[in-house]
Amino acid sequence: MKTQNLIFTFLVALVCVFTNRSFTQAQKRTVIAVLHADVQGLYETPEQAGNMLRLELEKLETMEVIDKYDVFYLLKQSGIEVKGCYGKQCLVEAGKAIKAEKMLMGSVEKYGNSIMVTLRLFDVEKANMEKSLVREYLYLPEQVQLMLRLSVRELFGQKNEDFIVQQLTKKNTQETFLNNPAFNQVKRLRSDGPRMGITLFSGEIATRLQEGTATGGFDVLPTMFQFGYQFEKQYLNEGKFQGLFEFIPMVTGIDQSLFIPSFSILHGIRNNKNGWEFAFGPTFKAISQAEGYFEDGVWKLKNEFTNPEQVTEKRLDSRGERQLRTGFVIACGKTFRSGRMNIPLNAYFVPRKDGMQVGLSFGFNAKNE
Repeated sequence: MKTQNLIFTFLVALVCVFTNRSFTQAQKRTVIAVLHADVQGLYETPEQAGNMLRLELEKLETMEVIDKYDVFYLLKQSGIEVKGCYGKQCLVEAGKAIKAEKMLMGSVEKYGNSIMVTLRLFDVEKANMEKSLVREYLYLPEQVQLMLRLSVRELFGQKNEDFIVQQLTKKNTQETFLNNPAFNQVKRLRSDGPRMGITLFSGEIATRLQEGTATGGFDVLPTMFQFGYQFEKQYLNEGKFQGLFEFIPMVTGIDQSLFIPSFSILHGIRNNKNGWEFAFGPTFKAISQAEGYFEDGVWKLKNEFTNPEQVTEKRLDSRGERQLRTGFVIACGKTFRSGRMNIPLNAYFVPRKDGMQVGLSFGFNAKNE
């Protein structure tokens, strides 16, 4: 029983020691404050930039950051104007009024094609500048908070990821970073997904489609609905652009009791920033064709030969067998974004000597890679 009491007493004492040590360490955390930051040539106000700095300090969890409402209240009581308080003398006086040990002042300024971030840390008791940091970033105003985060972390000895620093400081690296899923949580644009639309045939092809089945036509309109799916594979991603292959199986003519399957392999380039793309490549279509000849302007099948020396040719014919018909697709389009949804809209045409095929398709997905 005595042994159990001793163990219990020891454990209680141990908990008290560690609790007291944690409390003491928490008590010893440096008290720091941030007022407004000086902003020149950017959209942020000094108050907003100051709030960003304060937030990044709190994320470090190494110091006690005085709440902004307490700061402004105490300074108002002391008659110290926050606006324009960027110099050492003003910051030291403000630090004494709010009982801060350190004061952090920051400035964010546009210089040509760069953004300069300057941080200065003041010791209130000694009334001097303890350390400072000046960093030059690319002109990316939408990334000001990230610039402040990197600068604050560096000022207080925290390590930053090299590729994040590079995308804000090295030209062209920033665009590659944004587009490349291997480095960034911002997902690159993808357009694979279901496709649907209409296609229109012209020339001799359209005439043949509209002819009656008695003469080998298809007795359909030259405008048809089609649907399918687009698969894509990116192989290059540099700056704003990505190179990719697109694989598109489609079915055409279901709306007119036809079944015309096709498969296209396109090689394209896409602007990952605005969604425009251009692609081209072969297409393979399975459709009924037959070999025959014209006699006095009338199309006849090969098995109807009356003249053995007659020159034959292959032509669309509903009486024939399904055969592979090749072509070359040239396409362009743009992908619109709505939140996480991608909405690709594409136009294409397939030139042939017996007529042209043009089409318009659209799709949707919520995929990012």
